[in-house]
Amino acid sequence: MNKIKLAVISLVAIMGIVTFVPSYNALAAPAGEIGDGVKEIGGDDSADLGTNIQTIVNILLFILGAIAVVMIIIGGIKYTTSNGDSAAVTSAKNTILYSVVGLIVAILAYAIVNFVINAF
Repeated sequence: MNKIKLAVISLVAIMGIVTFVPSYNALAAPAGEIGDGVKEIGGDDSADLGTNIQTIVNILLFILGAIAVVMIIIGGIKYTTSNGDSAAVTSAKNTILYSVVGLIVAILAYAIVNFVINAF
């Protein structure tokens, strides 16, 4: 079981690193030129604080939701491989329960943050 857990955690960590590490381009245009390009096509290069906070919170809640789904899968695997051992079944049920609670909290937090940002 520990090998499966280590493999899943390693896979999630590698996916997170590959997904969220920005690529660096040494030949990229300076920030001023990028801003001028955005203005030329009719965009606004200055985002307000609320939009930035909303984006950061949405990304963090997406990560939290993904972790909760992975933990539900791990709990299901633990439940399936418990072989009737009452301690293992209880552990698997607790894993699934806490993962579902975490997923519900993430969804509610998403709704609350978006409501507060849009209200102000």
